[in-house]
Amino acid sequence: MITKEATKAAPAPAHVIADPPRPLKAGRNWDEVPRWQIYLPLSIYLVFTLIPFYWILLFALRPAGSTSLVPWPMTFDHFEKVWTDRSFGTYFQNSLLVGVATLLMTTLVALAGGYALARFDFRVKKAFMLALLCSQFVPGALLLVPLFEIFAELNMINSLGSVIIAETVFQLPLSMILISNFIKNVPYSLEEAAWVDGCNRLTAFRIVVLPLLRPGLIAVGSFAFVHSWNHFLFALMFLNNQSKQTIPVGLNTLMSADSVDLGALAAGGIIAAVPVVIVFAFIQKWLITGFSAGAVKG
Repeated sequence: MITKEATKAAPAPAHVIADPPRPLKAGRNWDEVPRWQIYLPLSIYLVFTLIPFYWILLFALRPAGSTSLVPWPMTFDHFEKVWTDRSFGTYFQNSLLVGVATLLMTTLVALAGGYALARFDFRVKKAFMLALLCSQFVPGALLLVPLFEIFAELNMINSLGSVIIAETVFQLPLSMILISNFIKNVPYSLEEAAWVDGCNRLTAFRIVVLPLLRPGLIAVGSFAFVHSWNHFLFALMFLNNQSKQTIPVGLNTLMSADSVDLGALAAGGIIAAVPVVIVFAFIQKWLITGFSAGAVKG
């Protein structure tokens, strides 16, 4: 005889489908941040960021003497003035030459040094890495006197080569550290497999490792280019002839103790900023990937 208690304790048959769970009561998820708390700070930051750019465009595009808050009627006289009368065309070419040469030299030397730091062990390796890190705390102004004496002995004063060498030396420590981290993220077994297939070390590096370093190389090269493009101190100290000067020095010539041509200065600033904006617009994907890969040791 089956008692009432046994009936209650017996499990439900397998073919009986349990009742579906009741839907949760609709309500606010307290873990979700309201959208206005995200958009409001971003909007404020965007306004403070874009206002200076708009102000520069306003002075560069509106006629001289105008006080309008809208650049209308629009004029390009300031750009024509700085490009021809103030020799900004020459400054642009010099800055482009310095930037591209610094990019190539920094990338090649840092690639060789970074590979040695990543793949070889030697006694002073830790001390060398520490020296590279400590060199980042040395400001560029402290290098002016010794570099000036060296370039004077080599008859390189007033030569773009002096600025290129100085910029390359200044960029190398950080670039070598980053590239060494990029190479460490590439499995060593890939090179060993290439050696088994008959490749020597150089060929294995060129075929196997180098294609995987593309994001890192783009990140390091773009950083070197932008820094050399914007650097003012080395070009000011090592270049005396106006035909050899770069854009940062050219911008400084637009300001005098008595007056400042705001329209020409704004136009020159836009000319100086356009290449950097174009570079970052095209390589932002590789730049983020490269710095993220170089920041983590594999």
